Amino acid sequence: MKKYNRVLLKLSGESLSGSKEMGIDFDRVLEICSEIKDVYEKTNVEISIVVGGGNFWRGRSNKHMDHCTSDHIGMLATAMNALAINDAFKQLGVDSRIQTGIEMRQIAEFYIKNRAERHMEKGRIVVMGCGTGSPFFSTDTAAALRAAEINADIVLKATNVDGIYTSDPKKDKDAKKIDEITYIDVLNKKLNVMDSTAMSLCMDNEIPIIVYNMNKKGNLLRVIEGEEIGTLVH
Repeated sequence: MKKYNRVLLKLSGESLSGSKEMGIDFDRVLEICSEIKDVYEKTNVEISIVVGGGNFWRGRSNKHMDHCTSDHIGMLATAMNALAINDAFKQLGVDSRIQTGIEMRQIAEFYIKNRAERHMEKGRIVVMGCGTGSPFFSTDTAAALRAAEINADIVLKATNVDGIYTSDPKKDKDAKKIDEITYIDVLNKKLNVMDSTAMSLCMDNEIPIIVYNMNKKGNLLRVIEGEEIGTLVH
């Protein structure tokens, strides 16, 4: 029994690189999309996906380039990832559409809220690229914005760890997992979950966030069915 009717799944670009340091590991993309397909078929949940571009480009770390230009390159990176995800869905027999925050008519639809909602109502998965379409905003912020626009029940942030910790568990052996936390505590404690703009947007629109480990098979289904895994931010 599903707990949510419409979800916004945030995938990092790095999750698509699999065993590679950079670029796209298409076998890994197929694994991710196969699990999403399985969840959709079992629950009939409406799904939209916002994808990052960190497997190709890390604009914020580039100090020698105009910030707007760097962010535009990052948006193009997310469009490449959206194309790969959409191709995987097609190979798996899943009906999906790409929508981008920057108009690129030859390869994707321009993002329109009503059209995105209509696709989901018809059972299509919507893959969203190019972030918000504006520089200075991360793809996490794009996920929060799109979730608010399409009236998603929740934002699911797929990560490589099983939730939010008091500090980086890879660096601090005493780091403790947090099962539930408020938006304001995440902001005040400066926990590395989403950037402050994204977190504030979710807080203002009362959109809960679940941070969970995407590498454990079956976790996405457990989240959709309401099992308490990962960390809930609300």
